[in-house]
Amino acid sequence: MAEPGALSHEPVLLAEALEALRVRPGGRYLDCTFGRGGHARAILARLGPEGRLYALDRDPEAAAAARRLSEAESRLVFGQAPFSRIGEHARRWGIVGRLDGVLMDLGLSSPQLDDPRRGFGFRQDGPLDMRMDPASGRSAAQWLAEVEPETLARVLRDYGEEPRAARIARAIVRAREQAPITTTGRLAQIVAAAAGYRAGRRHPATRTFQAIRIQVNRELEELRGALDQALEVLAPGGRLVVISFHSLEDRIVKRFFRERSRRITGAPRGLPVAGGPEPGPLRLLGGLVTPGEAECRRNPRARSARMRVAERCP
Repeated sequence: MAEPGALSHEPVLLAEALEALRVRPGGRYLDCTFGRGGHARAILARLGPEGRLYALDRDPEAAAAARRLSEAESRLVFGQAPFSRIGEHARRWGIVGRLDGVLMDLGLSSPQLDDPRRGFGFRQDGPLDMRMDPASGRSAAQWLAEVEPETLARVLRDYGEEPRAARIARAIVRAREQAPITTTGRLAQIVAAAAGYRAGRRHPATRTFQAIRIQVNRELEELRGALDQALEVLAPGGRLVVISFHSLEDRIVKRFFRERSRRITGAPRGLPVAGGPEPGPLRLLGGLVTPGEAECRRNPRARSARMRVAERCP
């Protein structure tokens, strides 16, 4: 049940993630992206008195929700931080190499996306912020005011996979010369005018907003750092479960899993090695998992979700 006054959020691939984590009553687990606690509460429901759930989130509203839950739930230990600091908190908590499962649910929660004050969406006008932690770093408005046109076009192309990146970047630069771009509504209008908007189709600003959000929050760099650290905190047999929501994230996860599961020898290719090659530190479990039609009908935002699972080798 949602907290009073809270915007609702339904965790994606909940049953599949719990099955992949293989939650046992006395286990130790880490939820790297607490959000509004949907996955966390489901994990806690499966833990016994000796089990522990550790959680991280850099969003202050998510942190407030986690702290409220931890006051009533002694098995939850929370730290407010981006998940690129998994290792730091794991050392503080004494759980390096001891976790039975790590869950990463990437992307935005529904409360973040639906709250116009956060600036992530454009269905309602609001300040152009887009920061996961509004107290840290530059807002999207500040970044847009200073970014070079060539860099802006590259970000739209690389992070938004926007085919009209150069045209949209030029339109944004022209508009900011007339007046600062400080609201989501104005940015969406600029992009729509530059790209052409047809009713009934996805809004042309969707890719631009995604790209700028990824840039402002350094989301792909955060993910790369977090994956390496997650591997270090897992115990042998521990599971790493990652849910992503766009192809850029999924490619990073897929490549990481593939590279860490390859056999390694410690010697150049082609040279004989005594005892044969050793397996990599990860073992892939199954293939890509996506939501079923029933979940997608119930929660349309689940349609783009992709889940991958791997296990820490002895």
